[in-house]
Amino acid sequence: MELQLDGNGTLHAQLTRALKAAMLAGLVGSRLPPSRLLARELNLSRNTVLAAYEQLRAEGFIESRVGSGSYVATPLPAVRPAPPPPLGDVAAQSTRARRVRECFEHGAMPGRDVPGARHAFQYGVPMANPALSSNWARALSHAALYTSPGYPHTQGLLELREATCDYLARRRGVHALPQDVLIVGGTQQAIALIADVLIDPGDVAVIEDPHYFAIRSVLQARGACMRAMDVDGDGMTCDELPRSGAKLLCVTPSHQFPTGAVMSLSRRMALLDYAKRHQAWIFEDDYDGEFRYGGKPLAALRSLDEHNRVIYVGTFSKALFPAMRLGYLVMPPQLRRDFISAKWLSDFASPGIEQAALAHFIKDGAFERHLRRTAHELKARRQALIDGLRACSRGRLRIEDSQAGMHLVVWLPGHGDADVAGLIAHAQGIGLGLYSIAPYYLRPQDRGGLLMGFGAMSVAEIEQSLALFARSLDAVFPVLSAKPPPPPPAPRPTRRIRQGRSRAGSGSR
Repeated sequence: MELQLDGNGTLHAQLTRALKAAMLAGLVGSRLPPSRLLARELNLSRNTVLAAYEQLRAEGFIESRVGSGSYVATPLPAVRPAPPPPLGDVAAQSTRARRVRECFEHGAMPGRDVPGARHAFQYGVPMANPALSSNWARALSHAALYTSPGYPHTQGLLELREATCDYLARRRGVHALPQDVLIVGGTQQAIALIADVLIDPGDVAVIEDPHYFAIRSVLQARGACMRAMDVDGDGMTCDELPRSGAKLLCVTPSHQFPTGAVMSLSRRMALLDYAKRHQAWIFEDDYDGEFRYGGKPLAALRSLDEHNRVIYVGTFSKALFPAMRLGYLVMPPQLRRDFISAKWLSDFASPGIEQAALAHFIKDGAFERHLRRTAHELKARRQALIDGLRACSRGRLRIEDSQAGMHLVVWLPGHGDADVAGLIAHAQGIGLGLYSIAPYYLRPQDRGGLLMGFGAMSVAEIEQSLALFARSLDAVFPVLSAKPPPPPPAPRPTRRIRQGRSRAGSGSR
């Protein structure tokens, strides 16, 4: 039997393909050579031949006859045609799909895991808490026994909306009624619903610069005309807001993402006045208002709104864990019908059992206890990161002052994005994940910086990561040694005075 192996894959797979091709070429009913003989002829191990025979027997190509050996089956089984090669992407099938392709690429999403990194200053990842996992498992088990198996209300379970209102009044100064609260699948769905309700192609939407990239992507996918406003130590600047008016203003006033700035009261009032004059809507993203380490925060922008122009959004994903996918949207009464309809069209409603478990979790105080424990631990981790950065800075770093959240922004004065990319590449080479702030700007910047998350790292892990960071910093941006001091002046030659008797007598002056 003449067989030719094709060199692709394992030996037994190559032999299986070669035998199958020979059988299809006209060996129906023929007796196959014994496995030992075929192995010797092809210089293969007998186990390889046996594996190929067994595969063909399982597929119906070989029949075994007791005392006689193995034969090619009669008739041979029908052979399925080879699958067609995978198709490439077709042209975008809708205007919306074309916009999505232009503004979003999942593989290039910032903040992803860094391949090969042992440690990473990844932001947006919460603190692991085994006690929380156990408590949440019990809450889910209890809720599963008593929650209706039917579709939950589109707006969300009443008990969760009531618990959310109580929480917002105590912690954020936001007084809302349960009928104004919409339970959503996290901040991301809230952004999408806001865009669906408010934005037509060509409408002007204002965002902070830098900003949360998902806000930009969602609005661009809806065809919004983007306007980016600079951010400084007092939050988003309001002096250059579009004079012709904007449809939507997107802000993170309590803890600006990513810089950490807190919007001043004067700018909050200016923003509310602008929205009133131009009939604009304000999307207030309070994404991690639970965790603060300094003074008492300013009240939420929504609490200052006298004209119902603010759409307030919060999430439980940051405070608990992202897999929960539950958040809330406080709707202006005049938009309530539109938001509930948009939610129904999106997914009918958020999962009922998880909503019931969360309502119980908040009402019995477990949520507040978790927040207190988490804030205490995060404060220690944040301080460990700040102390380590100061120790290795040596004038090369500037830490953005932030009193909340789970990440810090660290600038590298005198260096741009390309320099920061070099630092990130070097760090990855020694097993450390770093993240540039560049993807969060709409407009190019002349300064480079890093987002350094600390929520998912213990103090020990932060210290280990900082040791790697210091190595990369020294390698890429070495500190120039101080100019050596000038050598001391050469000593003056000593002048010899001859001892002896002078004309005026003996002695000296």
